[in-house]
Amino acid sequence: MPRMSDPAIPHRIVDDPKRLLLELATLHQLSDLLPLAVQRMAQSPSVALVRIWLTQAPLSGDCSQCRFASECPSRERCLHLMASSGRSVIDSNEYWQRLDGAFRRFPIGVRKVGQIAATGRSLEVADVQRDQTWIAAPDWITQEGISSFVGHPLLHRGQVLGVLGVFARQHPSDSCFEWLRMIADHLAAAIANAHAVEEIESLRKRLENENEYLREEVQQAAAFGDLIGQSPALQAITRQIELVAPTNSSVLISGESGTGKEVVAREIHRRSKRVDQPLIKVNCAAIPRELYESEFFGHAKGAFTGALRDRAGRFELANGGTLFLDEIGEIPLDLQAKLLRVLQEGEIERIGEERTRKTDVRIIAATNRNLKAEADAGRFRQDLYYRLSVFPMELPPLRKRPEDIRLLAEQFLQRFARQLGRSGLKLTQGNLVDLQRYDWPGNVRELQHAIERACIIATDGRLRFDFPQSPAKERAKELKAAQPRSILTEEELRTLEAENIRAALSECGGKIYGPNGAAALLRVKPTTLNSRIKALGVKSVSNQSKVE
Repeated sequence: MPRMSDPAIPHRIVDDPKRLLLELATLHQLSDLLPLAVQRMAQSPSVALVRIWLTQAPLSGDCSQCRFASECPSRERCLHLMASSGRSVIDSNEYWQRLDGAFRRFPIGVRKVGQIAATGRSLEVADVQRDQTWIAAPDWITQEGISSFVGHPLLHRGQVLGVLGVFARQHPSDSCFEWLRMIADHLAAAIANAHAVEEIESLRKRLENENEYLREEVQQAAAFGDLIGQSPALQAITRQIELVAPTNSSVLISGESGTGKEVVAREIHRRSKRVDQPLIKVNCAAIPRELYESEFFGHAKGAFTGALRDRAGRFELANGGTLFLDEIGEIPLDLQAKLLRVLQEGEIERIGEERTRKTDVRIIAATNRNLKAEADAGRFRQDLYYRLSVFPMELPPLRKRPEDIRLLAEQFLQRFARQLGRSGLKLTQGNLVDLQRYDWPGNVRELQHAIERACIIATDGRLRFDFPQSPAKERAKELKAAQPRSILTEEELRTLEAENIRAALSECGGKIYGPNGAAALLRVKPTTLNSRIKALGVKSVSNQSKVE
């Protein structure tokens, strides 16, 4: 290690090195450990400045402001100033504790501090006046009367964690050099232990948060059951899931409230390569505006009033897994740009923290809005819309897949009967007719609640359903009440029914079968409608009116 011979009059740099070593062994947080080390060493009258740099990845924007950017051989890691203590002799009120000065960063291998980190070897300059090749600020050296410099790598198990640098105004003795080397070794071990404690604490907090989310997911996991049904519409959704699940592409699920968007998101995650990693849900409509950034990206302790501890955001918790953004259309427009940046760059920064964290998250978003129309109207960012809708999926409402009502109802009935201890409950044919006649504006969620309510009131073992009138039926009832009562003949009834069927066929382009056919519009079976068409002698309204 380079070192010049000691001058004739040596001085102590550390007043009580044994006490410092004992104190270092008791601290396990870098925020306590590093300031204590530099403050204790800077208490000696012989010491001008003590600093500790640690090796880390550059922060966002650091390289452009670094004094030594032009000399930097790599932008992957550099030395970050983490603790500083000292006092000027020119101005007794000036203390050198700031961490944002010109020498807050050193590229590895650049200048004396960077060379120590690059080589892992100590540098002891007993008389800087004889060797100024390492000096970055000669005027400061002269004005403050700096006579020597000692720099030690903070080595732990062969890895350079950082650099300890001491600028002294008096020449240290040989024993001081040895003590500083010993302090550097103990400091490196204490830093490694602090890193380990910090990592354990971070993993513990992440595990607690994940457990909290998992408890919520377990409670809601069976909200709609699994994908249940045999309708063509549901089979089409299943095929889409099979196609997109193995990829990492973003998925945008749209559909009315209660159609099972979260169930589809869970199924995509379950069939993906990320199944062993967490699926984290965020209900964007339930987050207060001022907490969006904290909820998504996390925050550091003290970042704002009420931030009593570090908190990982949902992106960090979902790292390696899937993030489900429910009601994505509710995110305020000005915050969508920050979300877009994270999706593009794969990097997040907690509020109140400069550290940039990498994140690998698959996004599944859901909305009950027409997000394309929202984007066209300027109420949703178009670039974010296109980023999210790589693979769009449209979930059909329950009224368009009546074939699935029976299967869903039986599944819910089994669950709630078991939970409520009501054995022997069964759906009668009359119950099924009632269920299939209803419009279900609340979709599967409303069906679930209807079954649960029926189980609760089924004290005599019979299920009862009391559905509200649909808006169309209410309007018809009002019109009927407003019109004078008249009695129609059989011929008039047949004529009226025939005209109604012709209107339905015209509306459906002559199509009878299928979700968009006249039978579905009239809410009768297609075979029944065919019989009535023949009986009433209704002629085709177009070439498409033939039975398909």
